[in-house]
Amino acid sequence: MQALRTAATGMAAQQLNVEVISNNIANMNTVGFKRQRAEFEDLLYQNIQQVGSQSSDQGNIVPTGIQVGAGVSTGSVYRITSQGALTQTGNQLDLAINGRGFFQVLTPSGDTAYTRAGNFSVNQQGQIVTADGYLVQPTIAIPQNATSITINNSGQVQVITPGSTTPSVVGQLTLATFVNEGGLDPQGDNLFMESAASGPPTTANPGTPGLGVIMQGYTEASNVDPVSEITSLIVAQRAYEMNSKVVTTADQMLSTANTMKS
Repeated sequence: MQALRTAATGMAAQQLNVEVISNNIANMNTVGFKRQRAEFEDLLYQNIQQVGSQSSDQGNIVPTGIQVGAGVSTGSVYRITSQGALTQTGNQLDLAINGRGFFQVLTPSGDTAYTRAGNFSVNQQGQIVTADGYLVQPTIAIPQNATSITINNSGQVQVITPGSTTPSVVGQLTLATFVNEGGLDPQGDNLFMESAASGPPTTANPGTPGLGVIMQGYTEASNVDPVSEITSLIVAQRAYEMNSKVVTTADQMLSTANTMKS
């Protein structure tokens, strides 16, 4: 019975949907996390009577035909890159992007990765790094004797050292943007890599038209809405249960057909 296989595809699709939602909920407090959404599409149809075919020698056309669907499959898991709320931390090296753009990070393999998580620190050489110690690009070193660090909205890094009241510029942060941010390849650790779907990066100073600005002393919270996710979870659970009910009903129908006496 086709209904068994069709319902099985529905259960598999909703199981993946729950997995995506659970990952969103698990990362509610992950800095810079962008939630995902599972999108589905119907499978091929079995044409019992082709729509638009002739039903008689006189040329009568079948207006709708008879097509029976084969179920559902996952079309994509789309990443929603909307802005997360900005949380004030007071840490001089916590940076948030208000608007479009990604920080650039040099990975141990020598590749450039991209992130929205701006909870930075300095390493033993005074260079600005991520929580995993990866260098933020362009590389910027903070003098060991710096008493104050200021990073303005356009990404210019200034420090004040003992004996001087005038800030000195030690570096300039730049941001990268992509034509299709949802096409970036997630690597874990809050990092993304360029892909054929995302297109190549375009880099410029923060505040440039089309780019966001940098907010010092803030981090960007995830864009996960707990109420929305719980609602989606309930809907996915009910859809799974309904597909399970179809399996049970189809099994009962087959059992009835098998026990009928001629």
